[in-house]
Amino acid sequence: MSFALRLLRNVSKKIQIRSYAAEAAAPKEGEMALTFAAGNKVFFDKQVVKQVDVPSFSGAFGILPQHVPTLAVLKPGVVTVTENDGKQSKIFLSSGTITVNDDSSVQVLAEEAHPVESLDRAAAQEALNKAQSEFNSAANEQAKAEAAIAVEVAEEIVKAASA
Repeated sequence: MSFALRLLRNVSKKIQIRSYAAEAAAPKEGEMALTFAAGNKVFFDKQVVKQVDVPSFSGAFGILPQHVPTLAVLKPGVVTVTENDGKQSKIFLSSGTITVNDDSSVQVLAEEAHPVESLDRAAAQEALNKAQSEFNSAANEQAKAEAAIAVEVAEEIVKAASA
C-alpha cells in the first residue's frame, strides 16, 4: 500500500458506516445519474444529482446533465456533489478517474475517498510534516518521487480539512 493511501486512512476519522443504497430510478431526459465509488465505500449508486465538481490534472471542472462525454484522471482533492434538493456533499479522494457518458451518466472511481467532515486536520498536518521530511531526506529519485506524491496528497488533505 502506498504512503499516500496510508496517509489518507490515518487522517480520516474512523467513522465507517456500511449501508445499502436505495434502488435508484433511471434518469429522465435532462437528469444526470451519478455513481461514485471507492475501495472503501460506495457514496452514490446511480443517484440523480444536479451537479458534480471534480479536481482533475487538466484543471477542476463542473459537470451538469448533458455534459459532453469526458474521461479524465482525478488528482487528490475534493469532489463536490450537488443533489437535486441543493444539499452538497464534499468528499476527499486520493486519486481516481471520472467518466461522463452521452446518456448523462457519470462514474467517479476513486482509489480511496472520505467525506471531508471525517478528516482530522491535526493528523493531516502531522502527516504533511512527515511527508515533507521524507521528501527532504530521500536517498534516491524513486524515494523522492514517492515522497513528492505523499506531500501533494497531504497538502490537499490539509486544505480540505481546513475549509
